[in-house]
Amino acid sequence: MVKNWISTEFSCPGSGAISPRYTGPMLLALDTTTEILHLALIRDGQAWTRRVLSGVGRGHSERLLPTLDELMAEAGALPADLTGVAACLGPGGFTSLRIGVATAEGFGLTGLPTWGFSAFALRAEALRQSGLAGPVWILLDGQRGEAFHQRWAEGPSSPAAKHALATLPELVGAEPWWAPEAFAPKVEALLPEGRIAPADEGAATLAGLVALARRVALGPPEAPLVPFYLRETDAEVNFPHAAAHLPEALRKGVAR
Repeated sequence: MVKNWISTEFSCPGSGAISPRYTGPMLLALDTTTEILHLALIRDGQAWTRRVLSGVGRGHSERLLPTLDELMAEAGALPADLTGVAACLGPGGFTSLRIGVATAEGFGLTGLPTWGFSAFALRAEALRQSGLAGPVWILLDGQRGEAFHQRWAEGPSSPAAKHALATLPELVGAEPWWAPEAFAPKVEALLPEGRIAPADEGAATLAGLVALARRVALGPPEAPLVPFYLRETDAEVNFPHAAAHLPEALRKGVAR
């Protein structure tokens, strides 16, 4: 799918004319770990971004490349102008997370360098871009009545982990916490105090995506990109013996 997309000509919608090419470095950043797709094209000091509610799971596979086409049109660039890809590796929903990682890996197979970052790092950067400093607990929906969590200050100050929602008051205490808008009501029922939130979560997340992608791309490329699931699949929970031989890195991904 990625190979076919890269090989196509790209024109401005409705114009029939090829957009002016830009041949300098252009970085693609993507986050598909939740029901909301976040994409950014970055070159020099400019960025073109999209936030699309595409639903959980396969909705991202239907929207990701068409949305990237739209961004390319705005940037006046061709797909071949991409010079690197930075992707959020999780934790998040299994299907949606794998779509993003597989897309980034597909670009990697064409020779592009790839980089990865965690969903915790992305949300911490979104808060930083909004002027909300740590320490703060980043709380993500782990489903099954659980939360993925990590405490952040200047960087992560605790390992990423998952716990039952009911244990959050003891874990977080009176410290500030942040959770995505869709998940926050469940957390707030247990932690009525301490919630912090950007004025515009969508804009903050996109700003965080751009800033974080620029930063990770300064480091060495990472290949292959390994998803960070942080929990077992439903199949592994229901049939634990079938997955007992697998190393933890394959079952839960590589911790970040």
